[in-house]
Amino acid sequence: MSESAPKDRILVVDDEPDIVALVAYHLAKAGYRVATAASGAEALAAARRERPALIVLDLMLPGLSGFEVLEQLHADASTASIAVLMLTARKEEPDRIKGLSLGADDYLTKPFSPQELVLRVRAILRRSAASPAAGDLLTVGTLTIDRAAHTVTVHGANVELTPTEYKLLLLLAERRGRVQGRAQLLEAVWEAAPDIQTRTVDMHVQRLRAKLATAGDLIETVRGFGYRLTAPRNP
Repeated sequence: MSESAPKDRILVVDDEPDIVALVAYHLAKAGYRVATAASGAEALAAARRERPALIVLDLMLPGLSGFEVLEQLHADASTASIAVLMLTARKEEPDRIKGLSLGADDYLTKPFSPQELVLRVRAILRRSAASPAAGDLLTVGTLTIDRAAHTVTVHGANVELTPTEYKLLLLLAERRGRVQGRAQLLEAVWEAAPDIQTRTVDMHVQRLRAKLATAGDLIETVRGFGYRLTAPRNP
């Protein structure tokens, strides 16, 4: 029996037909419904039309680059919460950091293992679908997290987060006051080995703070250790 639900549609964006066919085959075999696009413009149109759960997005595309597609996805309220796994032949750290800073949930370089790609897709979607038993509101200062609806508000205004950003914030909020090391966060949020890509955590925290605006100050950096979310101090 497939571990994915019928509603899990994946959009695969790449201008290399062989790559598209390989990725689509393995995702379909894992039980996902797959749509494809070969350019940045096609990707944006398909994202708005299909509303996929996740986009596997190549970096080097004709017309709009993967970075530009990612920026436009997150600038549009109708697509801002779609998860994104960047898939690219560019292995340089600045490219990886840029993709993560723009809101990508994960980053996989070519050549890649199709099995690893499916596992990463599954992990991202689990982060999106995971819901704690307690379906109540969690409030810290002006920040409110509705764990049943998977929504976040600041001063009553909705904040659009990616699945990974949401899980990161929820974990920090549920463990508020306690320092969470980067390795701990990688294991808990990304389900990754604790010795890889700790910069991933830093980039997501930076983006999360920006999205939370004034409530972003609730996330403190504990130098040499990691991060913690604390209640605002009374004046």
